[in-house]
Amino acid sequence: MEIRDNLTARIAEATAHGWAGDVDGLTLSRTAAGHQLDQMDQIAAHRGAAVHLGMPAFSDVAGQTVTTPAPRPAHISP
Repeated sequence: MEIRDNLTARIAEATAHGWAGDVDGLTLSRTAAGHQLDQMDQIAAHRGAAVHLGMPAFSDVAGQTVTTPAPRPAHISP
């Protein structure tokens, strides 16, 4: 936020001196700084949110059982 505020002050100074090229460059930099601040706010807002990893919950698989066929008796040759 300090950088953005500093850029605003520098834009005012450049405007007062008639430095049009500097005003344009500083304005672009201030816009980019504003976008970065917005992104940081979005990241901070989502920090505490739970993330679903696509893994099944225990309740989804607790009732499932696996059945295997009974072993076949081995034939003994005489």
